Formats: sequence, C-alpha cells, structure tokens
Amino acid sequence: MSDSGELVESDKGPGEDENGPPATEVTKWSIRQQIWDHIEKNDLANFPRPVHHRIPNFKNAAAAAEKITALKPFQQARFVKVNPDKPQENVRFLIMEAGKTLLVPTPRLRNGLFNRITPPAGANKQSLRTCATRQGVDKHSIPVGLDDMVKIDLVVCGSVAVSRKGYRIGKGEGFGDMEWAMLVTMGAVTPDTVIVTTVHDCQVIDIPDELVESHDITVDWILTPTEVIQTNCQRPKPLGIIWSKVGAEMLQQIPILRKLREKERTAGKDVQIKAEGEPGEAAKERGMRRQPRGKPRERRTSEKRGTEVAAKPNNQGKQSGGEARRKPPRETDPSLTLWVGKLPGSLRVSSFKDHLRESDVNPHHVIWKGNRGFAFLQFKEADAVDEAVKKLQDLEIMGKKVTVERAKGREDMEARRPMKKADSKPKEKNAD
Repeated sequence: MSDSGELVESDKGPGEDENGPPATEVTKWSIRQQIWDHIEKNDLANFPRPVHHRIPNFKNAAAAAEKITALKPFQQARFVKVNPDKPQENVRFLIMEAGKTLLVPTPRLRNGLFNRITPPAGANKQSLRTCATRQGVDKHSIPVGLDDMVKIDLVVCGSVAVSRKGYRIGKGEGFGDMEWAMLVTMGAVTPDTVIVTTVHDCQVIDIPDELVESHDITVDWILTPTEVIQTNCQRPKPLGIIWSKVGAEMLQQIPILRKLREKERTAGKDVQIKAEGEPGEAAKERGMRRQPRGKPRERRTSEKRGTEVAAKPNNQGKQSGGEARRKPPRETDPSLTLWVGKLPGSLRVSSFKDHLRESDVNPHHVIWKGNRGFAFLQFKEADAVDEAVKKLQDLEIMGKKVTVERAKGREDMEARRPMKKADSKPKEKNAD
C-alpha cells in the first residue's frame, strides 16, 4: 500500500511479492492482516489501538459517516440498525438527529440481539452525541425481543476490508454475518434490505470471488472519507441461519441463537449444527489445528495484551494459572490506583476499556477481575487519578452504575467484598 492508502500490490493481488507470484495463499485472514498492518504502520487510526482484531477506528470516520445523509435509502428509512463500534459512532448520531429509530446489536450478542436507543426527551445535539457513544448506548436503550416484530429499513456495518463488487470481510469472529442471518430468520430484514459500510479509503481493495461464502453478507454502499461507492452487488445476501456452519461454542455463547434454533426446529427445518471439533473458518485460514483434549490452550499474544492482567513477578510455575493472578502485583502504588466495582458479570474487558475511553480515562494498566465484579486501574501520576475519579463518578455500564473508589492500601485492595467469602473459610475451620 502507498501512503495515500492505495494498495501498491493491487495489480498483482494481495499477498504477492515483487516478482509476481503469491508469497502466501490469499485468504480472508491474510487480507485482514494486511489491512491492519497498513493502518498501524501509516497511523491511519484513532484509539482504540492497535487495530488488529478490531473494526478499525479509522481517521476521518466522521467525514465518511456524513455522506450517508445524501443516500436515498437513508432518507427513506425509519428503522436503522448500526453496529456498536467506535468508527460508526457518528452514523449513530446522524440517525438520531434525523429523528429515525436507532437499533444497536448487543456486544457479541450475549444479551439478546439488539436494543432500541431512546434519547432523553428534548435531547439536544450534545445529548444525542452522548447517546451515540458506547456508554450512551448502554444507558439509553431498551431490549428488542424476538416477538417485537421490528422491520429494519437500513443496516450499517463496520468492516475490515470491502471491495467495489460489494464483498466484505469483517474481523473474523462471525458476529456481523450472524446478526444478519438472525434478523432474516426473525423477519426483521429481507434480501432487499440495503447494507451500508463506512471504511477508510485504504480498506477498499480487490477481494477474490472464491473467498466469498454463502454465509457472508455483502454491502450495497461503501462510504469513505473521499468516496461514495454504489456496488450494485450481484451476489445475493444470506437467506437465514446456515446451521451447518454454527458451532457448539457459538450456540452456547448466544442465548437468542438457541431460541431461534428451537423455533426453526419446531417449524420442521434442519438445524443440525457443525460437528464438534470441526475448526471454524478463521482457524482454517490460519492453519490452526484442533487442540488435544485435556491440554490447556495457549492464549494468543493479542489476547494477553488485550486483557493486560498483571501477574506477580517470580511467581511463575509455583501456582496454577488462576492462583498466580489472584492478587495485584506487590509493586502496586495504592495512591495511584482506583478500584472500580459493581461491574456486570457479563462485561468483557474489551468493552470495559471502551467505556473508559469514552469517559476519556486512560489508565497505565488495568488489572481485570471481571469474574468477581471489579477491576483496578493504575495510573502514573496523582493528577490523573483525581481526574479519573471525577470522570467515572456517574459511569453506568449496561444500565448499572459502577462504584469508583481509591485503593487505600494493598491490604484493602485484596480484602474487597468478593474476597470475604474466601477469607471466611479458615475462620470456620478454626471454629470447628
């Protein structure tokens, strides 16, 4: 790619070297990696960074979003579904500003399918911009159920890569495609429902026809900071859930998917899911082999970096994985640490960090104890701690106000409420 965002190798196709023949097999995953690397190398994204394994929050995303107001499908739409990612934040604002109904999927589809955003009565532009953020979506939303009979007129999605033919590649987890398939099954969308995506110019590339599969959604319009592209895509959109491509893990992760399966089973449809142990598409692309049973799976480097869980030094090999990470590091400075409690049990660390960024809070380190309902935020300077306390006092996540307190000391940090049950067991033994 050039500094202007164009694919220098595009004449030869992604993955080819200077001599012409492909250096590696072109796959969805190799294209993702190429786009992510290029965006990072050329500093074409805002936070969150790095963009790997994300829908990139590309620079000038707001300018790309502004172009949607000129599209006839947007002007005619009443109900619009938009993904919750940061680069589509301005799209969400423009939908509410135009008086349309905004629907946003729940993160990773863990708590239902999507929510209807309900701005406060008489909301001004600033209030609407707040409602368009991740924090605002959580605070001002009403769940939409399977029986609500919503008809969606327009869908806006994020992408990692798209082609002028309308082919799309997401971040590789399959949730965007699954959202569409579930909406078709519910009757909320039809094959004629228009799909728009907003991306950076460098994300518009050639995608080989053979990479597009039956479950992949295609897009009708591509909006970049400099272009409006009508794809006139000839490939039909998926007509529903392809159960043979659904794995047991995804079925377990998405409760509403299980309900839809039962509904389709009752209707007499074939709902046989993918055989246990059969690798997903992303795993196939990266050449990953099935992990032997009983052997712990090594976490990817990106996951380790993403969770940023601190472990004690000199503790490796002495305790099992969970025990080794139970306590904060000994070098923690309590005066530079905040305790954030009352976190929802289903909250993921990535979503928690998104809330922090939305609140303009940037800790040096996050010690994640989400399974116990709290986290520690470590800062480098005392002033940053004071500012964070002010900014997080009214933070709500999933409609629940969190608690923010200063860590008074390491003993206090380890003796928080979730640890009391563990501390009480020795006392019971002594009593006996």
